[in-house]
Amino acid sequence: MAAPCRCSRGALPLLLISLSAAYLTYTALLSSRSLLPLPTASFPGATASRRLASGRPTAAAAFHTAVTASGSLYNTWQCRVMYYWFKRAREAGGGGGAEMGGFTRILHSGKPDAFVDEIPTFVADPLPAGTDQGYVVLNRPWAFVQWLQKADIQEEYILMAEPDHLIVKPIPNLSRDGRSAAFPFFYIEPKKYENVLRKFFPEHEGPITKIDPIGNSPVIARKESLARIAPTWMNISIAMKKDPETDKAFGWVLEMYAYAVASALHGVGNILHKEFMIQPPWDLEIGDAFIIHYTYGCDYDMKGKLTYGKIGEWRFDKRSYDSKPPPRNLPLPPNGVPQSVVTLVKMVNEATANIPNWDSYAAA
Repeated sequence: MAAPCRCSRGALPLLLISLSAAYLTYTALLSSRSLLPLPTASFPGATASRRLASGRPTAAAAFHTAVTASGSLYNTWQCRVMYYWFKRAREAGGGGGAEMGGFTRILHSGKPDAFVDEIPTFVADPLPAGTDQGYVVLNRPWAFVQWLQKADIQEEYILMAEPDHLIVKPIPNLSRDGRSAAFPFFYIEPKKYENVLRKFFPEHEGPITKIDPIGNSPVIARKESLARIAPTWMNISIAMKKDPETDKAFGWVLEMYAYAVASALHGVGNILHKEFMIQPPWDLEIGDAFIIHYTYGCDYDMKGKLTYGKIGEWRFDKRSYDSKPPPRNLPLPPNGVPQSVVTLVKMVNEATANIPNWDSYAAA
């Protein structure tokens, strides 16, 4: 496999970052698209983007799956498992399998790691030191901006996914008629936070209901639409983080709100698909879902009763593996635990059993 592609490390202008959010206006935000100009050095095509070499179909509806990652051990083992199930789903064929194109891990650490030959990877520069204020997710939109301009992405659509997504079955292109496809999050509530959001989505843009209850993932969007959205998403994310009121209101989902606002500002609507993914332990069955998102810890007693908020006698929580990957052959949950949780653990076990050098990586 060719060496991973990367952006040249240029000086990132900090004009927007240094602006006081209290004085940030809609006009400054959208008319100053050059606040975060992209690197101008020559750039080879992205390793992952040349997926046509694998013989996948070139249908007009094909989409490229992209996952951002920090390069931490915690992020990396999740990416390895996620990529395993991406390949399984794409190889399954039929249905949406024909529309699943290439895959890219957008690594925003600024340097290649030991897994660039295992996972198709684009290396992006991180934000300047201190810019994310400890909120590492702020690097995500900046990484997408770099990838979208510099990579040779042959598909016309992009699926933005995350390391902690397990693809249960082939995903079709769910977007239609210029609208993106997205998952509705119950905790993204534009109406509830209208006063805060009006700093970034002024009244002349329309009712607050134009902002959909989404994040940036999972989303299937036209490449052209995402290329327009991404710089605005970047700028709004930084502006929201700089504004104390907004930062306090949105916390760890701030960047999700920023994407929803950016999408609305660019007039890109979203078709909301509840079946896009499930989130154990709250969702009990797989149903028609395409993705399992294991963002929440799963804690149960040995009778199969959920003990959320209290460490269970049996548990699976990705945060338990922040300094080392999960071992192979994790114990299955006790009888009575929902199908969604059982399937999650079985899928992690299958992936770790089949990914080469998992044990040696764990030992490292």
